[in-house]
Amino acid sequence: MGTSSVVGVQPAKIKKKVKSSFWKMRWQIFARNKLVVVGGIIVLIIIFTAILAPFLTPYSYDKGNLIDSYSSPSIKHWFGTDSLGRDVLSRMIFSLRNACIVGFGAEFIELTLGLLIGAIAGYVGGRTDSILMRVVDIVYGFPGFLLSIILVIMLGHNILAVLIAVAATSWVGMARVARGQVMMVRQSEFVDAARAMGASWWQILRRYVLPNSLGPIMVAATFGIPANMMVESALSLLGLGIQPPNPSWGAIISEGQKAVLSYPYLIIYPALTFAITLLSFTYLGDGLRDVFDSREN
Repeated sequence: MGTSSVVGVQPAKIKKKVKSSFWKMRWQIFARNKLVVVGGIIVLIIIFTAILAPFLTPYSYDKGNLIDSYSSPSIKHWFGTDSLGRDVLSRMIFSLRNACIVGFGAEFIELTLGLLIGAIAGYVGGRTDSILMRVVDIVYGFPGFLLSIILVIMLGHNILAVLIAVAATSWVGMARVARGQVMMVRQSEFVDAARAMGASWWQILRRYVLPNSLGPIMVAATFGIPANMMVESALSLLGLGIQPPNPSWGAIISEGQKAVLSYPYLIIYPALTFAITLLSFTYLGDGLRDVFDSREN
């Protein structure tokens, strides 16, 4: 084998080894905290449960039998039934699905809008940065939950309206995170090298700056999903969110609260499941923050 072929092969092997070591080190940091691993596993279970909800529910979430109303937990109804004889477990599974639709859907809109505005403001700077961040400050200064209520009333009480209302008030935080990360990364030497080679600002931003800014942005997105779920539940708790017969965690907890003394299972199971869901995303976000924290690398 010639010298040129050896020289050509070695850099590729070295690059592959460095990349493997890079992700191996981050996996070790992630796996070091057992609570984080458990949280990640529960998040995966939550996602698959939400996707497969129509196939996992033993009964219809909107049809009940008055004869079975307020049935205690049993083999037939694992989590009991509500005042209309509807299976609580089936309603909880579909509540989880609706919460995931709002949580992930609103976070996707938040990530897209916040990342676009924050990245452009942080990289271009100058007057563009001033104008865009003044818009962010105006939206940020308005009470977020109040704006969500106004938007839901204007758009209607359905899951799409709730999703838009939640996303419309949460993207400003992502814009600030993206702007700060981009402003830090744009000062790197590899960005100066790309600029010296004649790359446009959009090419530099898309190919070099954003990929090296995704760590904290991913962490912020992971924390944003349960926050969106909480807003959706709070709107339903006030009767402004997802309307019956579609189930929502907020509505289920509100209904269970009315009969909590006689039938405590109506509020214990939904509230406990909701808490586990939120904690799982929180633990996962903590793990990702440790992975992308430069002090840990």
